[in-house]
Amino acid sequence: MNGPLKIGIAGLGTVGAGVVKLLAEHDRLLSLRGGRRLKLVAVSARTKAKKRDIDLDGVRWEKDPLALASAPDVDVVVELIGGSSGVAKRLAERALRAGKHVVTANKALLAMHGVELAALAEKRGAILAFEAAVAGGIPIIKALREGLVGNRVARLYGILNGTCNYILTTMRETGRDFDVVLAEAQAAGYAEADPSFDVDGIDAAHKLAVLTGAAFGARVNFPGVHVEGIRRVTSMDIGFAEELNFRIKLLGLARETPYGIEQRVHPCLVPLEAPIAHIEGVFNAVAIEGDFVGKTMFQGRGAGQGPTASAVVADIIDVARGRHMPAFVVPADKLADKKAAPMARHVGAYYIRLMVQDRPGVIAAVSKALAEERISLESMLQRGRSPAGEVPVVLTTHETEEARMQRALSRIAKLKAVAEEPCLIRIESF
Repeated sequence: MNGPLKIGIAGLGTVGAGVVKLLAEHDRLLSLRGGRRLKLVAVSARTKAKKRDIDLDGVRWEKDPLALASAPDVDVVVELIGGSSGVAKRLAERALRAGKHVVTANKALLAMHGVELAALAEKRGAILAFEAAVAGGIPIIKALREGLVGNRVARLYGILNGTCNYILTTMRETGRDFDVVLAEAQAAGYAEADPSFDVDGIDAAHKLAVLTGAAFGARVNFPGVHVEGIRRVTSMDIGFAEELNFRIKLLGLARETPYGIEQRVHPCLVPLEAPIAHIEGVFNAVAIEGDFVGKTMFQGRGAGQGPTASAVVADIIDVARGRHMPAFVVPADKLADKKAAPMARHVGAYYIRLMVQDRPGVIAAVSKALAEERISLESMLQRGRSPAGEVPVVLTTHETEEARMQRALSRIAKLKAVAEEPCLIRIESF
């Protein structure tokens, strides 16, 4: 513990460069907080010639990142390559087998292979840490492992993708539609050239699966996450939501039910009085409901060089201090193999927007389809008249089962007066 902790970093993109900068700028402070010096001894990245705004003087360059796993002068491997398989997975496995600690920001790797890596770490007496994998600079994994460890978690939910939150916020503030705002977000660097990973909900689903494992003491089950993105949310829906005293957010939600663990990522109507409704722009937030602590919420920047590097270095400090804790709060072999609750069993309220022909009898036909599934209406909005075209009709329901709602929606979609596929957004209460 008295000698320096020797670090090897694989991946020198935005986050990797941020870690190098933080280690250099806070060298003395980190030595005091970690109880020993943190020494960067080796790095590896795809291209050595790439211009980077970091000082790597005296740091060894490894052409093959896997060399870090066997390097005798590396104590902890920081994996920032990304991806659920390939080099990132091989590096983490080899490093752990060699008894080296692994710090990673790779939510996809953890969502797909986290339990296996956690078991390997425990077998070899190594630490697997991943604070940076979920919600960037928000210390939510530490909260579950430490501050909230005395609680049974009843429910967790959060805004887990800053790109989607930025798009939805901008749509609301400007009245512009998804495609226009997405193009602006790409131009501003808030969205990738291929944004599907973010806007289709996959990124948030990876993070939710990891959070669920840590919160509920369960094996990570990414295939059990129900996932919907934000492509079908329109400025019209955002406007109607505001009129109904809601705000639309892409949320990841998890809770235990009689049918198993329910994990969902999809757009939600959130009441304006809920604190999470006011998390805007690129910010993230995670709320945890514990049986003794009650409701807690953590918010901050969920991505970016500084916040994510901060989370990586926090894990490195834990390694320096020798803080051995199970990666998912309880030992890997004690993680419960819980079923995924079928989405059809979800119970909640719903927002439905229809574009219908403006003629008599349409609302009666829609109401009949809902009544046949014993779905009760909370409210209805209809704006404007258009005898020659379509008008929007918005319905909100009382709580009902998802399977009933989907059957009713299928009937409604087949009505001749319904001009396009109905829009359904689930309403959440907090």
